[in-house]
Amino acid sequence: MLLAVARTGGVLAAADELRITPSAVSQQLSKLEDETGHALLLRTPKGSVLTPAGLAIAEAGEEIERALSVALARMEGGAKVEGLVRVGGFTSFVRTCVIPRLPEWRSQYPKLQVQIVEDDFPVLMRQLRQRQLDAVVVELDSTATEQSSLAAGLIEEPLLDEPWKLVVPAGSLLSTENLDLGRLPLPWLGVEPSAANFSVLGRLGRVTGAQVETVHQYQDTLTALALVAAGEGVAIVPTLALTGVVQGGVEVLDVPGLGTRRIVLRRFDGRRRRTSMPVDTVSRLLRESAAAFDTRSAS
Repeated sequence: MLLAVARTGGVLAAADELRITPSAVSQQLSKLEDETGHALLLRTPKGSVLTPAGLAIAEAGEEIERALSVALARMEGGAKVEGLVRVGGFTSFVRTCVIPRLPEWRSQYPKLQVQIVEDDFPVLMRQLRQRQLDAVVVELDSTATEQSSLAAGLIEEPLLDEPWKLVVPAGSLLSTENLDLGRLPLPWLGVEPSAANFSVLGRLGRVTGAQVETVHQYQDTLTALALVAAGEGVAIVPTLALTGVVQGGVEVLDVPGLGTRRIVLRRFDGRRRRTSMPVDTVSRLLRESAAAFDTRSAS
């Protein structure tokens, strides 16, 4: 019930989602608060907000929920999971964590079809809301607060946190120690606004106090690497996008203060519907694939 309140934004909405009375939800939450000895919800005119203690309990509840989902899928067996699941995603995750696993998933779940749709963030989220997609993998800067504005019934499952990298032309820096991100000798390369690294540039400008001026605008990491190799500027790219990519003329640097890229799965909560089993299974497979990726070994 706490998870339902967290996901829907209020007791009334949670009761409707769970198909029980609001008083039943309130009673159970009061019991949970008594058991933990902490206030878990802060009730406001716009709905209920989880306190830090409530957030801790909700996160633990999500872990339990995921474990139960895995157990249920194993009990059902691969042969019983069938249907079409349409998953939207962005290039680096699809290329690195999804496509290489498709043959294994086909063997494990012969009646399950996973259809990949690659596009940018606004298009994917619109298709998810219109139910043209069953799940969407999206990228966020580590400081993003977009989860608080998720539509009712939409849930978000963490997949991977990976460090941002600074890519500079080879030999362009006299020293790579103690870099001042506000005083680099080359301009920043611009990236299309829906990408998570666009948020990083804005964040760096606020943190360093320097005006972040950009040249060009790229969408694909390969374009960014080519521009950097040509000496046109420096770029912030995610670790995943560099996996298996060979590009001469650049240096990839770990720089404190760049933060991380959060990769999450968004989908509508359908746990009480039998038809949700294929989506639950694909969600689990995506989590397992992301967990197997070692951000330290990517280059």
